[in-house]
Amino acid sequence: MEKPYVLGIDVGGTNTVFGVVDARGNLIMSSSIKTGAHNDLDDYIKDLVAGIEPLLEQVGGKDKIRGIGVGPPNGNYYTGSIEFAPNLPWKKTQIPFAQILKDALGIPTALTNDANAAAIGEMTYGAARGMKDFIVITLGTGVGSGIVVNGTLVYGHDGFAGELGHMIVRRNGRMCGCGRQGCLETYTSATGVARTAREYLDIRSDKSMLRDIQPELITSKDVYDAAINGDGLAQEIFETTGAILGEAFADFVTFSSPEAIILFGGLTKAGDLLMNPIRHHMDKNILNIYRGKTKLLFSQLKESDAAVLGASALGWEAK
Repeated sequence: MEKPYVLGIDVGGTNTVFGVVDARGNLIMSSSIKTGAHNDLDDYIKDLVAGIEPLLEQVGGKDKIRGIGVGPPNGNYYTGSIEFAPNLPWKKTQIPFAQILKDALGIPTALTNDANAAAIGEMTYGAARGMKDFIVITLGTGVGSGIVVNGTLVYGHDGFAGELGHMIVRRNGRMCGCGRQGCLETYTSATGVARTAREYLDIRSDKSMLRDIQPELITSKDVYDAAINGDGLAQEIFETTGAILGEAFADFVTFSSPEAIILFGGLTKAGDLLMNPIRHHMDKNILNIYRGKTKLLFSQLKESDAAVLGASALGWEAK
């Protein structure tokens, strides 16, 4: 094959991971830069290109790359733009990201949102192989989703279908980066878990290992570490988080009857601490005709690889 590789780029709120992928879906090599360290878009693009170029050289130059696929939050497949992504440093702008990269590297580039990219990766290489109807929920800095119906990603007429992380689960609830109140991601993302911890520590008097950490510095990993060490308050935080997710999943099932809901992202490292309450509250709230029909699964792909592989799949068709 004259051009045997594609490049996949996963643009996250914290890190941007990119890698060269072959036709069999093998991640040949990868690297990353810190997204959050770049308040200026031009500086970010400069550092991203500087990080990508050595990888291209190692596989024989950009002439060996068929195309680039990108998976950012709020990425619009139809326009190739990142549009008002609340968890990126440049959230208040509309960025023609695919065109910028194509101009910078001279390689055809296509783009879809990060959770859709993860869904493509899961369908091609992971837990959704052989499935035609499933939902991928990404639990990271925010909460994203990729919805596949009849083997096709759902984009909607404008490219933005399936923002399940911004379904309101608590009316007049927590303020979200999107400008609305009570969105799912304000409670069930990694940052949402940390917010719950701060709230509980403020209104409760329970003893907890988390009280040894300055409230503003608490992360979801701190809550996890405390929970697996028997901290009752931390365990309750995961119970609350799982309950909210389970209730939401029961609602998600009603509109596409997926074979599976697949959880992907950093928060899934909590394992049964999260999955057990999700399963319990999903079963408790699901419509009878759907009961027992939808599997709950963790991603079978490495956390960093799924979105990179999924995004890279777009590269084969990029023009």
